[in-house]
Amino acid sequence: MRPVKALVLTGFGLNCDVETAYALGKAGAEVRRVHMNSLMEGETRLEEFRIFVIGGGFSWGDDHGAGVIMAMRLKHRLREELLEFVEGGGVVMGICNGFQVLVNTGLLPGFDLREMRREVALINNDCGRFRDQWVSLVPDPASPCVATRGLGPVELPVRHGEGRFTADPAVLQRLVDGHQVILRYAGPDGEPAKGAFPFNPNGSELDIAGICDPTGRIIGLMPHPEAYNHPTNHPDWTLHREKARREGRALPEEGGGIAFFRNVTAYFS
Repeated sequence: MRPVKALVLTGFGLNCDVETAYALGKAGAEVRRVHMNSLMEGETRLEEFRIFVIGGGFSWGDDHGAGVIMAMRLKHRLREELLEFVEGGGVVMGICNGFQVLVNTGLLPGFDLREMRREVALINNDCGRFRDQWVSLVPDPASPCVATRGLGPVELPVRHGEGRFTADPAVLQRLVDGHQVILRYAGPDGEPAKGAFPFNPNGSELDIAGICDPTGRIIGLMPHPEAYNHPTNHPDWTLHREKARREGRALPEEGGGIAFFRNVTAYFS
């Protein structure tokens, strides 16, 4: 079987493309890092790929709001290409700044895909400052999201200043009812954090850390799965190693974030 082709976007302040490409490669994908201008000029076409990832960073320095400028360029220069990619069965994944981009394009929450209407927002953290920390997350096992299928609780890092998820109550309820909330921030007891800081690092409503569209193929999340690609990425990895030694088992060869990318590539197998 030929590897699934994945495009990881680069350029204009995105700075997690190398780690994201590495994680997808570990998951079995054939990965190309492509500058945004190459898409804009038609030198590279989305139709060549099955997976399209917009990773983390600070596109255009977040000068007009996180992900706003990149979102407008994608929406107005590549609208039909993006829609055809999704309607043709492709997977779009936005991580951190990429999540902000997908929200601003209107591809998420994607209730009416072709409308590309902005219905949710990621705004300044309610703690008033940038957060760089590890968080506990719980997935919704009933979600259609192709990236979180079969996953249990996981820890991942966040690093953002505008990660507070907010929307009108009716939109939030629709997301919950459709199982489009794919990840929630959790407390020490493994249950949703109920807004408690620092377990919910940004004040997101309903502890929302990630969502998908109704098909489960457009995915956005604030935590960085690509940044947990090896056990030694975790700040407590030596503790985990010692615990594994005492229990007579080997430390896993991969970090918990790789499972998200394995699920995405496995979707096409």
